[in-house]
Amino acid sequence: MSIQTPSDLPSAEAATVTGPERPAVDPEAKGLSQGQIVRKKFFDNTAAIISLVVFAAVFLLAFTSVGFAGIPGWWKYNHTEFLPLLNGGAPTVTGPFSWGDHPFGQDSIGRDYFAMTMRGTQNSIIIMIIIGTLASLVGVIIGACSGYFRGWPEAVLMRFTDVIIIIPVVLAAATLGEGVTRLVGPGAQIWLLGLFLGLVLWTGLARLVRGEFLTLREREFVDAAKIAGASNTRIIFKHILPNAVGVIIVNTTLLMSSAILLETALSYIGFGVKAPDVSLGLIISQNQEAFQTRPWLFWFPGLFIVLICLCINFIGDGLRDAFDPRQKKFSASRAKESKKPAAA
Repeated sequence: MSIQTPSDLPSAEAATVTGPERPAVDPEAKGLSQGQIVRKKFFDNTAAIISLVVFAAVFLLAFTSVGFAGIPGWWKYNHTEFLPLLNGGAPTVTGPFSWGDHPFGQDSIGRDYFAMTMRGTQNSIIIMIIIGTLASLVGVIIGACSGYFRGWPEAVLMRFTDVIIIIPVVLAAATLGEGVTRLVGPGAQIWLLGLFLGLVLWTGLARLVRGEFLTLREREFVDAAKIAGASNTRIIFKHILPNAVGVIIVNTTLLMSSAILLETALSYIGFGVKAPDVSLGLIISQNQEAFQTRPWLFWFPGLFIVLICLCINFIGDGLRDAFDPRQKKFSASRAKESKKPAAA
């Protein structure tokens, strides 16, 4: 039988080395609060900042050009005026500062396509915001309660989530759209469509929030809050929820991006926004037979759909990187400077 000497036993230093590796602290983040670190990392993300600027420009262009909520815009036409066709309805824009009377052209019955595209962009953004706000609110509350309380509350809330998941969204939206148009008219259909979609698209976020809460509820700071006498509501919203805000914000932005594609698809097949109002998907659907002869009727609505979705996705990626402490921006100059002392 061999006898182990003290040198053969694992030392504290060896245990520290072989233990789980902790993420290194960024020297530039020293002395900054968590909010300042997140803000700094987000503004260092070039793609996210460009996307934020582009989305803000699209938002301002859509809501100021043709007006909103009774406030008139600076554009001279609206999406319902029938005008004489000029040059076969072709776009009149010839440069960045030379738009002409109809920069995006006209449809087959003479309506100004710029006004229609701006109105469709308005409706798509409104529905996207309603869906993102409502779905995130419902998903966070249900996911937080089911992940924190466990037991029968978790079983009831998760089975309710499973029931919502199996709802056929397209069929339900079609039924709702027909009922809304008959009862309240087309004016309120975008608000009720966004409300309905927001009440059925929260299930994925609820599951993600539940998973985060299942992990965070076992941490030491939660036990310390319980010992200090904090209520369950305070622990959920004051202690655990701020630590899960990264997952919530990132998945909310991705949900908003998918929501605008869903609204576009529903309007394209006739189950979303209906005439006389317009949306980007409805504009493309109404002019699909003219694809070969007047392709500009697809260029501009498609361009704004792609712009909005790409901007929201890049903003979500930037928020994900900003809230993840393990994400670092590579700097070649910093890497060279760190190698110089080692070489010396």
